Amino acid sequence: MGKQGSPRCSRPTSSVFRTKDYHNRSTSLDSLGGTTDPSIGRRILGGENYWDSKAVLLHGLKDDPGKLNPCKGVYVGKKHTWFCRNVKPIAFMLLLMAFMLSFMAFLFLLDSLMVSLFTSINLQGSSTSRTSNGRSEDSVAYTREERPTVQMYSRLLNLASAALAEKEFKQDSVNFWKEPYHQASKWKPCADKTYPTSPGKPAKSNGYIMVSANGGLNQQRVAICNAVAVASLLNATLVLPKFLYSNVWKDPSQFGDIYQEDYFMHILKDDIDIVKELPPHLKSLDIEANGSLITDADIVKEAKPDDYFSSVLPLLLENRVVHFLGFGNRLGFDPLPPHLQRLRCKCNFHALKFVPKIQEVGSLLVKRIRKHYVAPRQLDKQLLGDYAPGISSKQHNVARGSSRYLALHLRFEEDMVAYSLCDFGGGQNEKKELQAYREVHFPLLIERLRNSKPVSQVELRKLGRCPLTPEEAALVLAALGFKPETYIYLAGSRIYGGNSRMHPFTSLYPNLVTKETLLSPSELAPFRNFSSQLAAVDFIACASSDVFAMTDSGSQLSSLVSGFRTYYGDGHAPTLRPNKKRLAAILAENRTIGWNTFEDRVRKMIEEGQRVRVRGSGRSIYRQPRCSECMCRSQ
Repeated sequence: MGKQGSPRCSRPTSSVFRTKDYHNRSTSLDSLGGTTDPSIGRRILGGENYWDSKAVLLHGLKDDPGKLNPCKGVYVGKKHTWFCRNVKPIAFMLLLMAFMLSFMAFLFLLDSLMVSLFTSINLQGSSTSRTSNGRSEDSVAYTREERPTVQMYSRLLNLASAALAEKEFKQDSVNFWKEPYHQASKWKPCADKTYPTSPGKPAKSNGYIMVSANGGLNQQRVAICNAVAVASLLNATLVLPKFLYSNVWKDPSQFGDIYQEDYFMHILKDDIDIVKELPPHLKSLDIEANGSLITDADIVKEAKPDDYFSSVLPLLLENRVVHFLGFGNRLGFDPLPPHLQRLRCKCNFHALKFVPKIQEVGSLLVKRIRKHYVAPRQLDKQLLGDYAPGISSKQHNVARGSSRYLALHLRFEEDMVAYSLCDFGGGQNEKKELQAYREVHFPLLIERLRNSKPVSQVELRKLGRCPLTPEEAALVLAALGFKPETYIYLAGSRIYGGNSRMHPFTSLYPNLVTKETLLSPSELAPFRNFSSQLAAVDFIACASSDVFAMTDSGSQLSSLVSGFRTYYGDGHAPTLRPNKKRLAAILAENRTIGWNTFEDRVRKMIEEGQRVRVRGSGRSIYRQPRCSECMCRSQ
């Protein structure tokens, strides 16, 4: 894929995956030196050694009076006469030539340095920061240095390549572009409907609830919806949530930078009171001193309504305000009154709309991924608002031939890889690097490992605890029958290992694009250093895709995107969820398994994950909205 305005003009090169870590703004000397042409380096090195030896010789002559005296009149014979007369010009010429060659070497090195520096700046300028459950929700993959390609399943890759080559010119028979179960289309959105049993707003508020949410875009979104439910539960007025600044996420964005404040307040006006700030008489209160500051340590995870009645409501009634600091996943899904579940859904799927600048760039991104306009779907309208792609009667026939694309959320960031403790075939250097990362970033994990029995690498993989590598993700897509020309949007993950890890993927699927390859630096500039806003762009691209594939069903981005597609997809927004435990068992036979058998087992695994299920007890209503409190089912 090409740059803006030409989504089909070229295929991305491997340079896409050299984007730097957003939190490492300096360019390493190794990487700068790595751009020097080896042949030039040898010539320069040889020349420098040669002229260094001449300089040493001249220096030695100057330091040895016995050798320099012949030039001052001491008898040395005719052979030395010419040398004595011309020693200064010769020395001058030698020094001049040494200087010229050294200057040329300096120019070569300077050129290499500048090329590397500008490449680094450009790549840094085309990416941004962090992912939903990890360091970065938005940046493209990177590598600190060029490494040899890592392949764990060379035999299967060769079989996949041969199978895809056979299918390339055949009629597309893959059926994973649509949901396999028609029951999915029977579920319709209805969380915004008013029911006779809905209690509505209380006549009198018990006080004000303030929330400071931590994490990235997706954790904050869950916190907002939970805060709305808690405010309703306690008959309280909600102060528009704030977002904590984190040294990890390094994003100062607030609610109004990502979501439309007035729209949010308007959609929920019949359910709870929402204000933008505390009234003046409460602003001066020392909330921490009077005990109204509540942290995650004060409320159990997945807390029940009774926990809030017993520990929070008394403080609210006494002080008229409570402040939830770092409000995370502190409200369980069950048991909860149906009207509160419905309110959660209404908040997540209806009230939270991205601001126009995010909608606009999201719409531009989707248009560039697709070759033609398509008729806007309910999904697009909710995501993009007024920027949803329109279609005229003249464009109708063109739209029928619109291109399809698959969005992939590939969770293979360094923090996930390190925390998993798994072996990914990168050898001793990789093991040492990941261990060093763990010691810096996960000291509690290191302490726990010292006091527990180690689990073998084989066992970890059998249990499905290892993140899928790009290579494994490519094998799954190949087994499902996606052709090599499939356009794939990669949601911004900093792929650990960079090119060495991505090469097996791009060798099978070269049409891989990101927001950084489709949007110009000027178009991305308003979002620079705002990781959550860039994560919102990824959210739009993933939710709008024809197929959404994830490698980790536990990630917040994958969960929220898949739930959004279930709610608004009308049964035409398939999501692919590999079961890591089952996939590990299949891949364990990589040395002997035939390709047809591999295809069959992978397809059955994915189809099982696509079954139409009603939300089970305790399950996330944001990920699995098919339930009576959130969606309506037609007969």
